[in-house]
Amino acid sequence: MSSPTLANKVAQMIRNDILMGELKPNQKLVVADLKEKYNVGASPIREALVELSWIKYVKLAPQKGCWVAPLCLIELHELYESLRVVSGVLLRKAIETGDESWELAVLTSFHKLSRIKQDAYSIDWIDWEEKHHSFHSALLEGSGSKLMFEFFNDVLCQVKRYRHFAAQSLSRDAAQLCELEEHEQIMKLVLAKKPDEAIALLDKHLETSLMQITSSVQAHAA
Repeated sequence: MSSPTLANKVAQMIRNDILMGELKPNQKLVVADLKEKYNVGASPIREALVELSWIKYVKLAPQKGCWVAPLCLIELHELYESLRVVSGVLLRKAIETGDESWELAVLTSFHKLSRIKQDAYSIDWIDWEEKHHSFHSALLEGSGSKLMFEFFNDVLCQVKRYRHFAAQSLSRDAAQLCELEEHEQIMKLVLAKKPDEAIALLDKHLETSLMQITSSVQAHAA
């Protein structure tokens, strides 16, 4: 067995290349090619591919090989449906039970998100998605519901590759995907302890993201 640290590092590199479109949906992943690309041995490559299959970034077929996971509208809509349901429950709990340290975490995560330059041509989309993920996680982490929160994070990780695909496909309009005003409004409603309004706006935010990504995936399939 190779070092878990090395396998994790390779998985991160492959994941980033999938997110940035260097490895495209349905592209076959050949271990020999990946060894040369990432300058590592076959064992960490295979372990990395198994790890990525757990979060649905790659598809493994016994005796047949491995591919970058395809884009699928049915999967996309199921992922967002899960996000919308779970986010509403967790956000209400967080607003009801979150303490001062949770409020500070929400403020800090938004501040980090707001510092990313809003320019579709120069923005670091991996950095944006990590900070976007952190903000949404910070909103809900005060809920105290460990298992449900872990499920939320797993689903959000799967959504990332769709968001990256849409961001690259939308070109100049990609900046719409990182509109900060809505995030700031959600944060203010959360800190003001207004659960119904905060949940409604978060749900609208998720619905808008789904519509934008759906349009990009449909255009790609046409």
